[in-house]
Amino acid sequence: DLPTPAAMAPRPNGPAAPAVVAAPPIHSTPLAEAEKFARVEEDGHVFLLVDGEEFPVGQYPDAPREEALGYFVRKYDDVAGQVTLLEQRVHAKAPTTDMRKTAAHLAEQVSERKMVGDVRALEARLEALVSLVTELESAEKAEQDAARAREREAREAIVAEAEEIAGRDPSTVQWKASSNRMNELFEQWKAAQKSGLRLGRGTEDALWKRFRSARTIFDRHRRAYFSQLDNDNAEAKQAKEALIRRAEELSASTDWGHTAAEYRQLMDEWKGSKRASRKDDDALWTRFRAAQDVFFAARKAANEAIDEEYGSNLVVKEALIAEARQLLPVKDATAARKALQSIRDRWEEAGKVPRADMGRVEARLREVEDAVQAAEQEHWQRTNPETKARTNSALSQLESTIASLEEDLAAAEKNGDARRISEAREALEARRQWLDMLQKSAQDFS
Repeated sequence: DLPTPAAMAPRPNGPAAPAVVAAPPIHSTPLAEAEKFARVEEDGHVFLLVDGEEFPVGQYPDAPREEALGYFVRKYDDVAGQVTLLEQRVHAKAPTTDMRKTAAHLAEQVSERKMVGDVRALEARLEALVSLVTELESAEKAEQDAARAREREAREAIVAEAEEIAGRDPSTVQWKASSNRMNELFEQWKAAQKSGLRLGRGTEDALWKRFRSARTIFDRHRRAYFSQLDNDNAEAKQAKEALIRRAEELSASTDWGHTAAEYRQLMDEWKGSKRASRKDDDALWTRFRAAQDVFFAARKAANEAIDEEYGSNLVVKEALIAEARQLLPVKDATAARKALQSIRDRWEEAGKVPRADMGRVEARLREVEDAVQAAEQEHWQRTNPETKARTNSALSQLESTIASLEEDLAAAEKNGDARRISEAREALEARRQWLDMLQKSAQDFS
């Protein structure tokens, strides 16, 4: 883990690179102009004149008057040059570090009156500089505050994302991706601690505690998850090892039907059991499948031997199927039933056929059996004595009814009753249609 933010290496507290300011031209005041602000005595004493008041500047003995004056003018020019440089720095919006201190130092030099020149002009320039430096400091502070706010926002985003990752349900976490992301957030944090703006010890410590807590929770969840995963993997391996042992014990069995059912049960249990790790599960499945393959390969070989033995039986049954299909379509149900019984007896005597052909040949013979049975059913319906008797009885009743209706019609015609004539004719026509239908049915029975 990182040490606390307060213990980190020093970091910049603002824009690191100062603006580059070109050196101002060397200031040089002409002696003729400087003489307006000075009085020089013959012994080298020089006095500064400010608003009519004299200030002793100093003495430059054993030298001509011009040389004495020039010496103190150069002091003025030196300060004026520094003021010009400071003005350039302010106008270039260079970092304000030491600007106010420099301006105060230059103002103190000017106030000592130990130079010759237009000190009032220098004082005015310095006063204006102080005002400009104050404005620049305010702007610089605002920019630093904004940059610090952005830095804090970025650091808060790192912490918030780490807390969100740490707060996820461990059963839903993609651990590889989440671990990589946590490491990336940690690297971002270290980079921010190393080169980002200072946020203040209290703020940085509070953010660090949150970030460290999130990483601790995430690591605890990850260790617990993988510990449980190891336990589950061990349990799954143990359960599948037991299934493999049972599969291997059954692999030499020749009780084909019962053992195949046992293997189906084992497969269901395998599908219902927990998965181990992919590597372990693949290896376990290979062993389990190998045990099954031994049994099913042996069963296949045995069935192939049996199928080879039953091949001749198939030839006989194919011939019986051809013979049975000669009965179609069925014209005489009784004769067809008798012939089919003979075929079925020989069918049973022929014995078993290969498993692959069993369903096919049984289905083809069943088609003939179904056709014969349908023909028998149709014949029975046509020759059923009870149905025939009911039909004959209905014919007798209907013929008697028709005779009665004919008498009614004759009486109505004799009396000239049009309504009764119409009714009798309608009833008589309907009964005659029914009689025609019943007579056709009776012919079918005969």
